[in-house]
Amino acid sequence: MKHLRKLHFIIFTIACVLFYPAKGWAQEAKSSTQIKFIENSWGEALKQAAAKNKYIFVDAYASWCGPCKMLKATTFKNNKVAEFYNANFINVAIDMEKGDGPKLAAQWGLQAYPTLIIFNSNGKPVYGTVGFIKPNDLIKFGVQGLNK
Repeated sequence: MKHLRKLHFIIFTIACVLFYPAKGWAQEAKSSTQIKFIENSWGEALKQAAAKNKYIFVDAYASWCGPCKMLKATTFKNNKVAEFYNANFINVAIDMEKGDGPKLAAQWGLQAYPTLIIFNSNGKPVYGTVGFIKPNDLIKFGVQGLNK
């Protein structure tokens, strides 16, 4: 009988060790939901969009831009926004003052930041907006872009 209690204790201990961290990791992953962006690579976004036949969502930002920082800290971390954009778009964030950013800003005629643009899978712009946008409005923006 003593051996049976010891065996139960060992099994219980092993189960706790094995399953407790998994629960913690799952909660951590859920709470860190955000839009997954390709960073500063328009070429990679075009490549993935063509391969997956998806539209592209571009966050055109500048590092000094306050509303850009607010978007990243709030709207882009909203669970519903992240779920919608990760499912429906290839997302790319481009610093418009570094790398290919200045060339793309000129090509797209950008004059203020943040500028949010939706492109079709061929890289043709179909819809855009300028400035900070709240989560529900960003989802509406995405729906409208997909319907263009």
